[in-house]
Amino acid sequence: MALQIGDTAPDFEAETTAGRIRFHDWIGQSWCVLFSHPKDFTPVCTTELGYMAKIKPEFDKRNVKIIGLSVDPVESHARWVADIEETQGFSPNYPMIGDSDLQVSKLYGMLPAGTSGTSEGRSPADNQTVRNVFVIGPDKKIKLILVYPMTTGRNFDEVLRVIDSLQLTAQHRVATPVNWQQGEDVIIAGSVSDEEARRIYPQGWKAPKPYIRIVPHPAA
Repeated sequence: MALQIGDTAPDFEAETTAGRIRFHDWIGQSWCVLFSHPKDFTPVCTTELGYMAKIKPEFDKRNVKIIGLSVDPVESHARWVADIEETQGFSPNYPMIGDSDLQVSKLYGMLPAGTSGTSEGRSPADNQTVRNVFVIGPDKKIKLILVYPMTTGRNFDEVLRVIDSLQLTAQHRVATPVNWQQGEDVIIAGSVSDEEARRIYPQGWKAPKPYIRIVPHPAA
């Protein structure tokens, strides 16, 4: 079955550019972004890996670990790094998983479970579904799944925005409206009754409709 939001992220052991890891142990008490690639030396992915290296300090500030995956051996990743740095100005400063046996891609539903063989001889088109972003919480539960086509570069600024929302709503019983940015007003969660909301927000709230209860950012 396909993974869903709220499922436990499958654990695995794998070789990475930073050595062998067991995934859940590597995450520890952090948040995690796992983002995947169908093949090394592909143009869109090259830009993505460089940009993630550039904005890694933003993830660090949010206690989020980054890890990439590509359907090729670690040795190939190491050669790709030189191209990424040369063309993007930044070299991956986070681990990249080698998934030449396709096991992690199959475990995460990015390739059919019945896919046989290894990465050898497979083209990017064969692996075009390996273009996912998974955000995983410290509880090892999947919080977000994004799937992109090979021809569209991912928006990792949006991933940061979603993480800001996820971390806020994990601490406070609120939701964030469309296009919300850190520091802006939020909505009292629907699971909070008006009676309970009055205790939490004695100053009250704006309500254009009874079910839309707007309050200032809790940490503002």
